[in-house]
Amino acid sequence: IDYRFMFAPLTKWVAEIDCASRVPELVSRAFQTAVSGRPGPVVLALPEDMLTEAAAAAAEIRHYKIVQAQPRPEDLICLNAMLARAQRPLLLLGGGGWDLTACADITAFAETNRLPTAVAFRFQDLFDNRNDLYIGDVGLGINPRLAQCVRDADLLIVVGPRLSEATTGGYKLLQPPRLKETQQLIHVHADPEELSRVYQADLPINAGMSAFAAAARQLDPVQSTSWKLWLSSARESYLHHIAVPNPGPTQFVDMSQVVMYLRDRLPADAILTNGAGNYTTWIHRFYQYRTFRTQLAPTSGAMGYGLPAAIAAKLRYPGRVVVAFAGDGCFLMYGQELATAMKYNLQIIVLVVNNSMYGTIRMHQERKYPGRVYGTELVNPDFAAFAQAFGAQGKTVARTEDFPAAFDEALTTQASSLLELRVDPDMITPSTRLSEIRLQATAHKYRET
Repeated sequence: IDYRFMFAPLTKWVAEIDCASRVPELVSRAFQTAVSGRPGPVVLALPEDMLTEAAAAAAEIRHYKIVQAQPRPEDLICLNAMLARAQRPLLLLGGGGWDLTACADITAFAETNRLPTAVAFRFQDLFDNRNDLYIGDVGLGINPRLAQCVRDADLLIVVGPRLSEATTGGYKLLQPPRLKETQQLIHVHADPEELSRVYQADLPINAGMSAFAAAARQLDPVQSTSWKLWLSSARESYLHHIAVPNPGPTQFVDMSQVVMYLRDRLPADAILTNGAGNYTTWIHRFYQYRTFRTQLAPTSGAMGYGLPAAIAAKLRYPGRVVVAFAGDGCFLMYGQELATAMKYNLQIIVLVVNNSMYGTIRMHQERKYPGRVYGTELVNPDFAAFAQAFGAQGKTVARTEDFPAAFDEALTTQASSLLELRVDPDMITPSTRLSEIRLQATAHKYRET
């Protein structure tokens, strides 16, 4: 396999080491490339003979240094002027390259100007969700009223996101290549090649997140009274969206109640991880992230991500609570990594959301091909017994009222714990039932016939 061709579309840089003496040079370049500008993966292919070839030790190799573009003074002046003219501005955060200082700086910029602030898909930990400026996440399962806010905004200040498919609702929430005449776009990104790649910005700014946030914090505040009602309405719609309805009688676990309990129970620095699937919509909608790097989740639909991510997080931050969410199909892809958690004596808590199906695929089958469900039902093991086989604590939770005690016990257990949550297979999202989708799709098919 020519790995240079294989990985070229997926990485920032890919190379093959053809001489052992070049290892220091190429490894040094790999690290520098990976962390500079827009952070991303780098691949070095290592042929077998490089594993045994001898080479002299290299001279001292310096640690890499992160390189970021800086915003130009004239761009910052223009940004302030555009903001001063706005009536309905919206700040949208996301992408990589953030740190605690950058988050604090951009929060100060938002607070100084009383800016309604949203985040891109699975970047909810960039801004304290309890802050009265926070209005929700722009991604899959978006609050319809937030989507309308994005459409109605006359100035979008997008700091970090690429404005890709998930954040733009399949490029329908915002119309490429130019936004409508009533909207202006300020797009800040670390990679100049991303600017105006899909959406032509009125003001493109090539800058790293830390550099831009620090500069934005120093800008003179603008008069924000003109969008006071705009902000309060957007915040109110967010609070309404995350309000958990009173649970009715059910024989299953209500995921909205589970997430609400975690929202109140977990410390601010608790790390939540998850894979991909409809079960994640409960987390994204009802949980409130409060500080940076507390959300680890894939942006490209990678199933099985939650458990390995939780292991990495606990190894990096052993003193913090780490909770991994996984769907039943999601967990079965990497469930064997419980062996790794036990090997390193990691106290992580895994919540397996069991509805006995590949829920997301099943939802699309019911919507587009009613009566033609295929290959999405799962015959699952006893997940609690599976965890116990590794030496972890395993429990099955079949009712909502049993969850708090089971979770509190897991918090005090010195080993990893797994709680299997038996959920209603008909409740496919917080607001949608499979039976409703099936009826609507069948009726539509009948009308067409």
